Amino acid sequence: MPTLKSLRAQAQRAEPFACLTCYDATTARLLMRAGVHLLLVGDTAAEVILGFTRTIDMPLDIAVALTAAVKRGAPDCVVMADMPFMSYHTTDAEAIRNAGRFLVEGHADIVKLEADASFAPLIAQMVRAGIPICGHIGSRPQRAAITSGYVSAGKSTDDADQILRDAIALEQAGCSMLLIEAVPETLTAAVLKATTIPVVGIGAGNACHAQVLVLQDLLGMTDNPPRFAQPAAQLGKAIEDAGKTWVTTVAARKVGLPANE
Repeated sequence: MPTLKSLRAQAQRAEPFACLTCYDATTARLLMRAGVHLLLVGDTAAEVILGFTRTIDMPLDIAVALTAAVKRGAPDCVVMADMPFMSYHTTDAEAIRNAGRFLVEGHADIVKLEADASFAPLIAQMVRAGIPICGHIGSRPQRAAITSGYVSAGKSTDDADQILRDAIALEQAGCSMLLIEAVPETLTAAVLKATTIPVVGIGAGNACHAQVLVLQDLLGMTDNPPRFAQPAAQLGKAIEDAGKTWVTTVAARKVGLPANE
């Protein structure tokens, strides 16, 4: 059974571990059986589950409920909760209270927040309260309004240097893990060299201790997946075909087996 401690040991042995997003108990159960180590209940649920066009529309209460559902479905996986936009940006007290909800109500093992070095004092307070934290660095989707969309990060020297400083500051603040998104592989290598905690990558090259994808991208259920997401199945087409079969079966009045008389 994976734990934060065992994942760190696995990273230290240079044995990559697998992570996927997940938003419901049924899927969580299947991914646990598949051997996925870490399930991220991401704010991407705002898009792929709730139908919004932005991750910042994820409601906190729903995020907590989905996290609990995933943990119930996959009790033997490490479950990471994603703190939604504005759930940790106002006061430190509110941020700590909201992060704590994910542990108490959501039964999460670790809580993720998009952060740079300026969040280090807040993260230190969360850790002091007993909340394991994953710092999300590099491209940060919750800032899409500022960057006019989802963009890669760390391409300029100044930007790369700042992200490296962010990684170091967040580890020093007490983060148990880092997630780095959409950065050049050279920057990923620098972060790995400068830190000692597990680093989960998404669109950041293969050198990371772990890799994460949005599950719907992996399963071929999204129309325009990112370049770094290679589908391992085509469930979108399979679900569409199953739906068509059901429509035809209902129209022909051929549903199910004959009833016993």
